[in-house]
Amino acid sequence: MGGTPVFAGTRVPLQTFWDYLRAGESINDFLDGFTTVTRDQIITLLNEVEKQLGKMVA
Repeated sequence: MGGTPVFAGTRVPLQTFWDYLRAGESINDFLDGFTTVTRDQIITLLNEVEKQLGKMVA
């Protein structure tokens, strides 16, 4: 996808997930709309973001 970060094994950009959250949608809404993305992938993404933010603050 031209260097756009996507969920592994899909063509779903990570930005789409952030857009859903920003619009007030739930993780379940996102997963219902993008069935190729798994809950485990979402959890992994959120854990990685948390880890990176922790490094920035520490």
